[in-house]
Amino acid sequence: MTARPRILVTRKITDPAEARLEALFDARFNPKDRTYSGDELVALAEGRDGLLVAAGDPLNAKVIGALPDSVRIIATLSVGHEHIDLDAARARGIPVTTTPGGLDNATAEMAMMLILCAARRANEGFRLVREDRWTGWTPTMMLGTEVTGKRLGIVGMGRIGQALARMARGFSMEIHYHNRSRLAPEAESGATYHRDPDSLLEVSDFLSLNCPLTPQTTGFLNVERIAKLPDRAVVVNTARGGVVEDTALIAALRSGKLAAAGLDVFTGEPKIDPAYRALDNVFVMPHLGSATREARDAMGFKCAENLLAFFEGREPPDRVA
Repeated sequence: MTARPRILVTRKITDPAEARLEALFDARFNPKDRTYSGDELVALAEGRDGLLVAAGDPLNAKVIGALPDSVRIIATLSVGHEHIDLDAARARGIPVTTTPGGLDNATAEMAMMLILCAARRANEGFRLVREDRWTGWTPTMMLGTEVTGKRLGIVGMGRIGQALARMARGFSMEIHYHNRSRLAPEAESGATYHRDPDSLLEVSDFLSLNCPLTPQTTGFLNVERIAKLPDRAVVVNTARGGVVEDTALIAALRSGKLAAAGLDVFTGEPKIDPAYRALDNVFVMPHLGSATREARDAMGFKCAENLLAFFEGREPPDRVA
């Protein structure tokens, strides 16, 4: 009987996903869900045929270069792969796979929630009630911005951006988008394409950032681009913190140029710029975009599917390197 492939799972994942992995592989799990250092990861990978890693794991060039020769594939429980040095993996001949598709609706729901909560001043209202400062209803109390019928600009019209557009149409929002390439007409569903991202900003009453973090998108939302947004626009970010220049966004929120922001991701998270905590017009979440049982199960199953394909001699369906 052929021995089952041996894999190291570096973080605690959902029980159904762990059960799937246990049925297919000789899997070593991390029940305490402690982030391994690079040296620990290398040591624990000894004798393992594959790694199932997650965002935050230190898969830099040094760590990948030091991995045991037994390691033949890395599957990450994420769509993003900034935590993995793909060039180093290619140099070692180690394929890398991601988990597209499984988290689309969950992350789009988070973006829609951020749009609504930022527009309707949910952070301020929550604090008012929680701190027992609410003294009663008045006709002009905490007036927010209606979402219905407004123009939504989406930067990055991949699976998540398209899922958000479908949800936003339920609020009769007018969809505009910028993407590296224009979608087919049936995928656009009436959305307006902007080849130039600056022209998108000019018509975005609400701006949702749904693009991957690349050298081209790092610092995308800066002082110059914020100035192109309509006054009192609302910005939401469920992509990556690095897409936004924090100092520029904070200044625009303080000045009133922007009415509000909804943020699920941050540069340097979990250590975020403390200025965000002091702003009433920011609704923040701790990177929970894909944090539903359905999405995290699907992501774990995706990892299992990619690993199984590789060990059976097939091309992993979600290979990125």
